[in-house]
Amino acid sequence: MSKLSPAPASLASSEIWPLSARWFLVLGAISACTSVVFSAAFAHLPVFAGGVPTAVQTAVSQQQFHSLGLLFTGLALRVCGATRWLQVASWLMLVGLLLFSFNLYARHVLAWDALRVLVPWGGAAWILAWLTLAVGLAQGSGRFKQQS
Repeated sequence: MSKLSPAPASLASSEIWPLSARWFLVLGAISACTSVVFSAAFAHLPVFAGGVPTAVQTAVSQQQFHSLGLLFTGLALRVCGATRWLQVASWLMLVGLLLFSFNLYARHVLAWDALRVLVPWGGAAWILAWLTLAVGLAQGSGRFKQQS
C-alpha cells in the first residue's frame, strides 16, 4: 500500500496562522489601553488648552469601540478558526485604527497633515471589517454545532 502525501494546508487552516488570534487579541488590548491613555493625555495637553477638538474626541471614541471590535475578531479567530473572512476582518479593524484614529491624532497633536486624505479610508476599512466579520461568522467553520 502506498502512502498518500498529505494535502497542502489551505489558507483558511489555523495551522498556517497559529498566532493570528493571539496577536489580534493583544493588539486589541493594547489599542484599548492607548485609547484611555490618549483620552487622559489629551485632557491635559497644552495644545488642547482651549478644549479637545471634536475630531479628536471622535477619534478616541472610535478607537475605543474598534479596539473592542479587534478583540472580538481575535476571539472569533480563536473560537471559529482562522478563516479568510475573519482574517480580513481583523486586518481591516487594524488598518482602520491606523488610518482613522491615529491619523487624526497626528494631525491635531503633531500638526502633521500629510496623510489627511486617508482618514475616510480608515472609516471605509472599519465598515468593510464589520461586513467581512458578519460574513465570516455567518459562514462558520464547522466547529460549532448549530442549536435547533
